[in-house]
Amino acid sequence: MMRMREDPFWKTKSLEEMTRQEWESLCDGCGICCCQKIEDAETGSVELLPISCQFLDPVNCRCMIYKDRLLANPECVELTLDALKKMTWLPRTCAYRCIAEGRELEWWHPLISGDSNTVHKAGISVRDKIVPGRYIHTRDLERHTVKS
Repeated sequence: MMRMREDPFWKTKSLEEMTRQEWESLCDGCGICCCQKIEDAETGSVELLPISCQFLDPVNCRCMIYKDRLLANPECVELTLDALKKMTWLPRTCAYRCIAEGRELEWWHPLISGDSNTVHKAGISVRDKIVPGRYIHTRDLERHTVKS
């Protein structure tokens, strides 16, 4: 008898229903969450800067102290269901956004490709596009705004 193939968890579960491990595996490793941001006080729009948190590994685009990140960096963005609703600056390609909006994951997402490097090969990650924050003085942040 032929065995039916099960749909992957991200197609059968809502974000609320996912286990911690499933939730964490949705992160594609783009590193965009770890970029410095400036919010316009009048409009509320957020500009991403090409400067990462000091704890982001600029090669693999992963946090070097992930388990302790919230203690080490009070400005670290913890991606939760509630926070996701307010993070309008997340890229359209973000898996959390895709799932929340009922869209498919992109071909380069590691859960689809089976390769954690496809996010970099596709040019989606911040690899080679940022300066680690430990090399930038905070008073210089506004001079480094990203122009799209």
